[in-house]
Amino acid sequence: MTTTSHPHHLSPAFPGRAPWGTANKLRAWQQGAIDAYVAAQPRDFLAVATPGAGKTTFALTLASYLLHNHLVQQITVVAPTEHLKTQWADAAARIGIRLDPQYSAGPVGREFHGVAVTYAGVGVRPMLHRNRCEQRKTLVILDEIHHAGDSKSWGEACLEAFEPATRRLALTGTPFRSDTNPIPFVTYEEGNDGIRRSSADYTYGYGSALADGVVRPVIFLSYSGNMRWRTKAGDEIAARLGEPMTKDATAQAWRTALSPTGEWIPNVLKSADQRLTEVRKGIPDAGGLVIATDQDSARAYAKLLRELTGDKPTVVLSDDTGASKRIEEFSAGDDRWMVAVRMVSEGVDVPRLAVGVYATTISTPLFFAQAVGRFVRSRRRGETASVFVPTIPMLLEFAAEMEVERDHVLDKPRKSGEDDIFAEEEQLLADAEKAEDEVTEDDQLPFEALESDAVFDRVLYDGAEFGMQAHPGSEEEQDYLGIPGLLEPDQVQILLQRRQARQIAHSRKKPDEEADLLELPAERRPVVSHRQLLELRKQLNTLVAAYNHQSGKPHGVIHTELRRVCGGPPSAEATAGQLGERIKKVQEWATRMR
Repeated sequence: MTTTSHPHHLSPAFPGRAPWGTANKLRAWQQGAIDAYVAAQPRDFLAVATPGAGKTTFALTLASYLLHNHLVQQITVVAPTEHLKTQWADAAARIGIRLDPQYSAGPVGREFHGVAVTYAGVGVRPMLHRNRCEQRKTLVILDEIHHAGDSKSWGEACLEAFEPATRRLALTGTPFRSDTNPIPFVTYEEGNDGIRRSSADYTYGYGSALADGVVRPVIFLSYSGNMRWRTKAGDEIAARLGEPMTKDATAQAWRTALSPTGEWIPNVLKSADQRLTEVRKGIPDAGGLVIATDQDSARAYAKLLRELTGDKPTVVLSDDTGASKRIEEFSAGDDRWMVAVRMVSEGVDVPRLAVGVYATTISTPLFFAQAVGRFVRSRRRGETASVFVPTIPMLLEFAAEMEVERDHVLDKPRKSGEDDIFAEEEQLLADAEKAEDEVTEDDQLPFEALESDAVFDRVLYDGAEFGMQAHPGSEEEQDYLGIPGLLEPDQVQILLQRRQARQIAHSRKKPDEEADLLELPAERRPVVSHRQLLELRKQLNTLVAAYNHQSGKPHGVIHTELRRVCGGPPSAEATAGQLGERIKKVQEWATRMR
């Protein structure tokens, strides 16, 4: 058996869109992963590679090797969506592997090497695919395999259908899930803490890909602002986007910002379009993508963009039969904007996307990573990506952790004690952070968005924060929107540091009445997450309990007195600053009693 990992019949030009310096050869990680596979000859192999790194090229090169050496006789590719089936078939055809993306039942045409199907399709007819695997030696490529854990039925169907397969190659760019549904054909290893985590056979993370020039650096531009809405009870609430709030208040403030009837989303779209104009000076065909929560919002955003630019954007709706064709046309053209509902969140190859607007309320790390993955694919050296996000602490944490490699955790950490007075609150936190790619009923609590405005808040890059708050259209905001679209990663950081220093210097020179939202620099404005807010409430409750023993006053009386002295709502609705003031006050009271 030969051990060559690069079959002689592969086109030297494949992949067609390889980045600088790699057009005639595999990327180093792809070759390394193939070498690891060839050396081990495993039945199951899990390759984790960051979105945009070239998982499809790796998988098809390996498939060609296995076919050429008669280790397998046919191929089955399982993809998350109908569009990706076609994309796989097109990519395979470029290196001489013929896949049927229209296969539904019966024998496969003799002209094909295999089929491309969806997880949903396998879920409907698992025995059909099992019979095919039993009849001929089969390589099963499971694209974005974490989708096999989306539902129990899909996971069970994949196990039933592909258990007899000769070889199974699992691929993912985001191997983690926030739930504990096991992923078929993935190995889990128990750590010292007793928790089982997924174990990859080869990993190529975003940090490594960025260093190799395979993916673009991502600049996140965060926008805050004042929101006002009316609850189902008729109460009018005002809050600043990004302030720590209860789950419901955060969701409603977020939805208020994304409402097309307010000023936040039009201002952010205008800023994003200005950024796209700057990027197109260096990347003439650069495109932008707005990821919307639902179809009504998508159409409203498209209308705003048309009024703003004079051009009709491409609109992609997930249940639209022409969606795949429109994505392909946009990818091949040079139009400025596309607006989509989830359809382009994962796996879809539109390499010219360079500017994004995260205009959806989906708040899971899985979806966020997949969405950002649409903008990181590099075509030539020096390209940068820009993603506009609302100032939601959870999203800013995801942005700051772009380079963190994750594994799928199969077990939840065990609590040290059964009688945990904070267990209910922690469960609420877990519910708020669980992996739900669909909009939930809780997210749709009746409310009415009344008004919103937008404020440029900060820039996040490589885990660091830059900038001070500024009004849209101000000189300070334009400084950041005007960052060149062609820069090396280290140049991005240097330029952001210079822009922040210049912004601070300008603000200091102006009289207070002329300064544009003079605030602390972003690096001195910590993002307070829901988890940190929970810790502050725990700390306050602990101190109140201790003061109860000292003073003999009931807990409720102490909390009421703290509210009277420090101001603000009950602890469950208080901001981080308000909780901090109460913590200081109760500590002060306790000191006086000693």
